[in-house]
Amino acid sequence: MPGAAAPLPRPQGRARAAAQQRRRRVAPLAAAPPARDGDEPLLRGIFEIGKRSCDVVLSARRLRWSPILPESPTGDSGLALQAQEEIIEMKDVFSVKVKRRRFAGQKKGGTLLGITLFKCLNKEENKLTDCAIHLNNLSEDHCQSWFRHLKEILNGFQNRPKSLKVFVNPSSHKREATNIYYEKVAPLFKLAGIKTDVTVTEYEGHALSVLKECDLQAFDGVVCIGGDGSVSEVAHGLLLRAQIDAGKDTEYVSNPVRAPVPLGVIPAGTTNILAHTLYGIKHAVTATLHIVMGHIQAVDVCTFSTPRKLLRFGFSAMFGFGARTLALAEKHRWMPSSQRKDFAFIKTLADLKPEECELSFLPLQILQEDAHEKDRKKKERAEKGSKDQWQKIQGHFLNVSIMAIPCLCSMAPRGLAPNTRLNNGSMALIVVQNTSRTEFIKHLKRYSSAKNQFNFPFVETYTVQEVKVQPRLKSGPDAKENMYLNAEGNYPWNIDGDLMKEASEVHVRVHPQLIDLYGVNTDDLESSQVTCNCI
Repeated sequence: MPGAAAPLPRPQGRARAAAQQRRRRVAPLAAAPPARDGDEPLLRGIFEIGKRSCDVVLSARRLRWSPILPESPTGDSGLALQAQEEIIEMKDVFSVKVKRRRFAGQKKGGTLLGITLFKCLNKEENKLTDCAIHLNNLSEDHCQSWFRHLKEILNGFQNRPKSLKVFVNPSSHKREATNIYYEKVAPLFKLAGIKTDVTVTEYEGHALSVLKECDLQAFDGVVCIGGDGSVSEVAHGLLLRAQIDAGKDTEYVSNPVRAPVPLGVIPAGTTNILAHTLYGIKHAVTATLHIVMGHIQAVDVCTFSTPRKLLRFGFSAMFGFGARTLALAEKHRWMPSSQRKDFAFIKTLADLKPEECELSFLPLQILQEDAHEKDRKKKERAEKGSKDQWQKIQGHFLNVSIMAIPCLCSMAPRGLAPNTRLNNGSMALIVVQNTSRTEFIKHLKRYSSAKNQFNFPFVETYTVQEVKVQPRLKSGPDAKENMYLNAEGNYPWNIDGDLMKEASEVHVRVHPQLIDLYGVNTDDLESSQVTCNCI
């Protein structure tokens, strides 16, 4: 039509994309979904998630989004597609980053792409992994506002460490601990913004000496990458440091104080019973994510003492077959770890012999009654009377196990002591009396099945608070024939996979919830699995 204004040209290329982005930011939105349980919205905006424009709502507890769907051309709302809302819990998010595209070698700046959230996901069989959720938006102000709110929410979660003291045992198992840390653990710590101070141990007792001197107040936790022996040393060092800081005499500790910071365990050894018990699986990434997420579990600890000296803090111990197997394996350190373990087991089984000793123990029920006494005088009388409640058994025993935790492992999925828990204030005393080699092997095989491994006439179990083990020390020709005795005539003990030969007569006490470990109660793991469609 003559004189009519020519239509404006449609935006092309980048101009068109910019115009669409501006329209998205100002587009009117439907009312926000109603708050759930007081979960008030903090922010609301539009992001592209998985190539779809989505209406995103952030609250202190959740991040929710649903696709923005076109209206029906006929205006019939009944024909509109139903948008499916997706939700992630903020407690499962451990990091948020501003996402930019950078050229090779470029360290700062770059083209803004949006925000990326990193979430902890429970896949299957107790295994944790991390996944990324990308919220794409080209507005700098918009993304920075969301980034600040997300960081504020994440910083509000308790128990998540910001600084960690890390011990790496490079000699563990196949010397793989260093690679495990730098390839699998350190990247997740960096992603979560956790600062680390790393000590690669050079000799046995190195971690213990460092823990006695370092400033633990500068750290939120301590992490050990290694096997059960390495973890036992670090746990012992943490608790010993706690007694020193409390001004207690470390030569003999009857009422120890709690460890000052939590301990994290990254499995990288020949045996990883403690890690398996805490996480339900031997998996370095799973262990790392439990630490990053701040999952903390209070755990009972034992003291192993002579009548005049504290020997060790620990979680479990074996005397007899389990200790002799470890002692033989330690004598053959030159062998590969798997071969050394199998050789020691078969050799000790071939030379199967019982040890004569006396066991004295205080059943847990006596102290449970004391805990419910409200009258102080009655409690004192009960404690005095408890001295008469000690029980004794004497004889020849193939193995004696004393365990304050269930001690799960691949060979015993139900645990070496399935009737105890991480923090129920008790120990399992498992006594295997002398029997034939055939029957003893049947008992050992039961650990790998769902059957009760204690359903044998020669196996006795007790739930106890204290145990005293008094071996009958051999002399003369019998002592010379026993290759497991040291120069002082002491029998070996297996304490958390670490060999101890400092004493034969040992007094074991359990101390409820003496240390916090990063991990969860494995009884709850199977029921906590979730799914997520990570973009």
